[in-house]
Amino acid sequence: MAKIICVANQKGGVGKTTTAVNLSASLAVAERRVLLVDMDPQGNAGSGVGTDKSLIEESIYDALINDVPPAQLVVQTELPYLHLLPATSDLAGAELELASLEGRERRLRKIVTLLSDNYDYIFIDCPPSLSLLTINAMTAADSVLIPLQCEFYAMEGLSQILKTINLVQQGLNRSLYIEGILLTMYDARNNLSRQVADEIRAHFPKETFETVVPRNVRLSEAPSHGKPICLYDITSRGATSYMDLAKEMIGREVKHGS
Repeated sequence: MAKIICVANQKGGVGKTTTAVNLSASLAVAERRVLLVDMDPQGNAGSGVGTDKSLIEESIYDALINDVPPAQLVVQTELPYLHLLPATSDLAGAELELASLEGRERRLRKIVTLLSDNYDYIFIDCPPSLSLLTINAMTAADSVLIPLQCEFYAMEGLSQILKTINLVQQGLNRSLYIEGILLTMYDARNNLSRQVADEIRAHFPKETFETVVPRNVRLSEAPSHGKPICLYDITSRGATSYMDLAKEMIGREVKHGS
């Protein structure tokens, strides 16, 4: 049965989709069976693994709203161990349509439960907002991975996502926990980056991953080529950081006997 991790932060531009795509791909390279679920109407996770959005006829929207069996929506990516459950712009309207459905916060949980036996990991890429789509992801997940950009407002953004996690724990998913806080866009030459990293580690020593994702040009170029960084430039610092993160996650699983 898969471990289900949602990658969430209500702030845009923190490396959320970059993390969902590249951590999924890195685990797939390590021959873990991975499903990447795109819950963002922009569909960038799908683009990041080379899926042409214009060719997608049915998506996660159809499973959420029309009860289409999710197994028939899953598509293969360039990596043998990585599959995608894609999103299209139709998902933007799902928020209103979900509002009238029974068990609206638990629709995604039913979908991933049907797929869980086929994978080791399921990653859910959330939209950059604390919306009903994000609440569905947190309700479906075992844990939340929080990418955090090393910038001035990092702590403020973190406090908001932690409040949301707490609310979901109280009302919808008592077993939800923080998988980890991932420091992204780190620049060792920048005093502010170092200060933010030190502050986050001081406040959340157990939750913060040892791995740090640096600012990296190759990492930002990869999505425009429709490739995760491990296929675009395996020698880049960005690729190395996500491979290290995958190893750290696998190491945590082994350590906890999962």
